[in-house]
Amino acid sequence: MDGELRVGRGQFSEAVSTVRDRTPDEAAWRKLRYRVFDLPAHGAQFDERIPALRAVVQQIHQPWVLAVDQSPASTTAALQAQLRTTVQAGGEGLMLHRGSAHYVARRSDDLRKFKPFDDAEARVVNHVPGRGKYAGQLGALWVEPVVVEGRTRQGFKLGTGFSDAQRRNPPPVGSWVTYRYRGETDTGVPRFASFLRVAVDPGL
Repeated sequence: MDGELRVGRGQFSEAVSTVRDRTPDEAAWRKLRYRVFDLPAHGAQFDERIPALRAVVQQIHQPWVLAVDQSPASTTAALQAQLRTTVQAGGEGLMLHRGSAHYVARRSDDLRKFKPFDDAEARVVNHVPGRGKYAGQLGALWVEPVVVEGRTRQGFKLGTGFSDAQRRNPPPVGSWVTYRYRGETDTGVPRFASFLRVAVDPGL
């Protein structure tokens, strides 16, 4: 089964912390849920894999294993309405999956993100000290983006989107973060980039 461990919307960092903790916290692990969204070994098209997935989850019959809700998009207006509802409820957006697609273990045009903003991952290479109200804390992260399709991507400062707690204890150098942005400059630097969350190494 293909899925992800989750606590809930807006709690990605908590899930990552629980999984990476060298001393397992039973109470934290009991909050996790395995949200299943595909069956890689089934072999059929996506539309046929979904009922099979639901049957497998029902057979497992564990409260922490859940099938992700899937619903077809009948019109563009309906899709936009579903996106608004999801974002208002604290979600980042939707994943659009072509019903006739077979499973592939990589990004493809058959599975696309649909969000009101773009997002991407970058590796933290340095901490920029804060000034003024942020003196003695993190001012910004200097990050290097993931290279996509061989494009040259230059590093940039990521200075907004952090909570006070994250500025006091920022993501360490060498870790990966997800940031949101709205388009790019002519030199490939993300516009209005803002920290979103700590991320899993995209190379894993």
